[in-house]
Amino acid sequence: MSSVLKADRALLHWRAMRSLGDAGLAEQAVQETLLRAWRACARFDASKGSVRTWLLAIQRNVLIDMGRARAARPVDAEWSEHGELIDMRHASPDFADGLIDGLVVDDLLARLPRVQREAVTEVILRDRAYREVAAELGVPVGTVKTRVYYALQALRRLPLAA
Repeated sequence: MSSVLKADRALLHWRAMRSLGDAGLAEQAVQETLLRAWRACARFDASKGSVRTWLLAIQRNVLIDMGRARAARPVDAEWSEHGELIDMRHASPDFADGLIDGLVVDDLLARLPRVQREAVTEVILRDRAYREVAAELGVPVGTVKTRVYYALQALRRLPLAA
């Protein structure tokens, strides 16, 4: 299972950065996800999905928990600092981290056939509906679903470093 976790760590970190916008919190979310997975590994059921899908579901719960905890925690600041704190909460992730994550994703996507890369980019990265992407590409919805499925299968088998 450790090889699976190593391969999925970059994806977990990328999703956490996208959700939390902070490298430290993203790393904390990844660690918590892996800890919860380790504690629950006896309950993993391969018939319900892949390890990656299971990890992403665990991470979704971790991100929700972290978001709720951050929202419930009172802000300890002077009134004059309140505006600055609001700006910081909506700040974008560190440029270098975003660039590295983007390069990892770009490198992995570049290894896919063009039609699969287009489908994954539109459906997964741009979070568009299969039906919308199918209409744009002029192919049946099932074709887009198949392309995404096989692309994700191929990505799971690829090493993170070329």
